[in-house]
Amino acid sequence: MQNNKDQIDDIFDKFLQGPKIFTDREVLRPDYVPDNLPHREDQIQQIAKILAPVLDEARGSNIFIYGKTGTGKTAVVKYVLNRLIRRSNEIGALVENSYVNCRLVGTVYRVLLKLGESIDLKIPFTGLATSEVFDRFEDALDLKGVLLIVVLDEIDALIKVYGDNLIYELTRVNETLNKGKVSLICISNDLLFKDLLDPRVLSSLGEEEVVFRPYTAPELKDILLERAKISFNDDVLMAGSLNLCSALAAAEHGDARRALDLLRVAGELTEREGVAKVTEEHVRCAQKKIEEDRVVLVLKTLPIHSKLVLCSIYIMSRAKVKNAITGDVYEVYIELCNQLGLESLTQRRISGLINELDITGILNARVVSLGRYGRTKKIRLAISNVVIKDVFSNDPWTKKIIDYSPKCMLNK
Repeated sequence: MQNNKDQIDDIFDKFLQGPKIFTDREVLRPDYVPDNLPHREDQIQQIAKILAPVLDEARGSNIFIYGKTGTGKTAVVKYVLNRLIRRSNEIGALVENSYVNCRLVGTVYRVLLKLGESIDLKIPFTGLATSEVFDRFEDALDLKGVLLIVVLDEIDALIKVYGDNLIYELTRVNETLNKGKVSLICISNDLLFKDLLDPRVLSSLGEEEVVFRPYTAPELKDILLERAKISFNDDVLMAGSLNLCSALAAAEHGDARRALDLLRVAGELTEREGVAKVTEEHVRCAQKKIEEDRVVLVLKTLPIHSKLVLCSIYIMSRAKVKNAITGDVYEVYIELCNQLGLESLTQRRISGLINELDITGILNARVVSLGRYGRTKKIRLAISNVVIKDVFSNDPWTKKIIDYSPKCMLNK
């Protein structure tokens, strides 16, 4: 134990005495909203013009925002809303906003939980019907009498699992409110997102669209330069390192988030080595490390029912079932939902989730014929059980059931 303690102290001493790479590494995080957003001036102005009527406590048009990951959608929306709320406070307008990342939150119930929190409504974490939660949210909003701007980020992740009923209810709620109002901003990485919506939902939205195109390599370089000025100490970052970060990210569809991650991780690897310059080699090492971490990030940000599908297949794999079929996976999934007190989805919806996990490369799902009994999918994990166990053992939902032994498997 003493040896370990000395080694840890050595690591801490080396860090404290080594070259100082960062002045503020948080500037390179994806949730940081800068004071300046280069090459997004048009989108900022467009969104600001659509939202401006709320300062007069009039409901603005609902907004659909499209663009690939890392094109600045979330940062621009948060930037405009920060300015809007600040101005509304100055003039005494009753305007509030609620931001929800649907992929992270995972269920319609928890989305409503977050919306309720933004207007000081306490809702139990579980135990109520979704319709009851929505009714409570509606009553609380009317009582407070505010115009609530609801931002649903990565909304496609929610709709693919639960359908579009939540959007429909949020667009129709203004018809029944006397004092409160709702204005909706939906952000999606899927350019075909509207194809998922029922025509009745589309007609009730009355939306305006804002499209974010990918950044070019020179634009990414400008963004990195802006952030590097306030995140790194002087003369630490070599020009070639910054150019390589922007080139690698531009090759991946102009992803600014990817570029910033590369720069931050390269700086952290430099820091661990105890050297004073961030080189191109550090960037290439950072790229390799991020690739390894990407699977873990995908697992952590899956919707809850996708996680439960993976847990079901993991549990079957642990029980030496090499090629599970859809029906067996669904049986285990039902038991896991019951254990967590969650309402289960239909087998057809679960089959759709399996297809999505297959596309991401987390699963391998192969359709096989059962003769006169029809067709099914043979499913196996495409990543190791160890990765699934490590990630889901620390997840607030799945840690409760990752070691569960389903009763439905006892007779198999």
